[in-house]
Amino acid sequence: MHDFIYRAPTEVHFGKNSDGEITNLIAARGCKRVLVHYGMQSAVESGLIKRVIWAVERAGAKTAELGGVRPNPRLSLVRQGIELCRREGVDFILAVGGGSVIDSAKAIGMGVAEGGDVWDFYCNKRTPEKSLPVGVVLTVAAAGSEMSKSSVITNDEICVKCGRNAEISRPVFAILNPELTVSVPKYPTACGCADILMHTLERYIAGGGSLKLTDSLAEALMTSVIASSKAVMKNLGDYDARANLMWAGSLSHNGLMSCGGDGGDWCTHSLGHEISALYDVAHGASLTAVWGSWARYVYKNCLNRFHKFAVQVMGVRPNGTREELALKGIEACEEWFESLGLPVSIKQLGVNPTEEDLSLMARKWARNNGGQKGSCKPLKEEDALKIYRAANR
Repeated sequence: MHDFIYRAPTEVHFGKNSDGEITNLIAARGCKRVLVHYGMQSAVESGLIKRVIWAVERAGAKTAELGGVRPNPRLSLVRQGIELCRREGVDFILAVGGGSVIDSAKAIGMGVAEGGDVWDFYCNKRTPEKSLPVGVVLTVAAAGSEMSKSSVITNDEICVKCGRNAEISRPVFAILNPELTVSVPKYPTACGCADILMHTLERYIAGGGSLKLTDSLAEALMTSVIASSKAVMKNLGDYDARANLMWAGSLSHNGLMSCGGDGGDWCTHSLGHEISALYDVAHGASLTAVWGSWARYVYKNCLNRFHKFAVQVMGVRPNGTREELALKGIEACEEWFESLGLPVSIKQLGVNPTEEDLSLMARKWARNNGGQKGSCKPLKEEDALKIYRAANR
């Protein structure tokens, strides 16, 4: 077991009609000008943005708007947001959407407060120490960014995707109304389920020590996600399933699942980032496309954890050697991905990388991770290339 510090400062308002608290939450912070940041036109067409703006203005604050956030949020829009906030005197950012919108809002918040080039934070040239406060109205259960210190941005000029962890990026409040996720179609819902599970799995299957209580919480969260994913695929309007997924998404990435562990492996996420940076595919799908190949490459170095995952989470009957059960667990997880309509190889993403493309991704992966990454098995560029080759089927 490792020592740890746990912080979860985000104030969560969960449940039906919880978005009715926006006015009180904005008023309590004395905001003067709020940037309402959101994704594509669906949020406008549904009337949600209009309701949010009305709620903010009822609190006595003026609003500015910036929509257009896409999956794999772009640095170019972040820079537009920074300029807009400075011009309009924005003192609070309200992100209305999923992880991409929240990550973009976090980047804007750091960029406005710190000055200079915000990309410096994502390529570790500078450490952010302050940010505009960010609030969240969550509409997609997936990334867990509503309670996390993480944000991931794609530099669309150079096709590089990088993440940044900073305590000052944790949202001050998060409105979690599962009803707002009911309109999310099957495929992005499935991608969200995979991302939620993977945030916990990256911490659970790691090479360092663990805390038995945290392991039990992680196993319960993952089995709940799997059960809820099956329910929501049958009925996209299943409120209880949506609610379970929404809360699981928050808990999976707010630091709770790291307590007592070594921080996690995170190779699957970093390998997936290079795929989505190059091909602009959905984040959750990039993870499922490469996870099985990564798992088979490293499982012998982390056999106890893979064995435990197989039995406790994937329900593999404990008949056989630990290695046999570990492999069955990997196979069962891939079968779950496929049951959601998600890819288990790079080609199933609808792309066809050449050997040169795979080498480019491996090279960028190594550069963006300081030459080596991984807790189960430390990986270098040549390892990343082997995993990409195995996944390119």
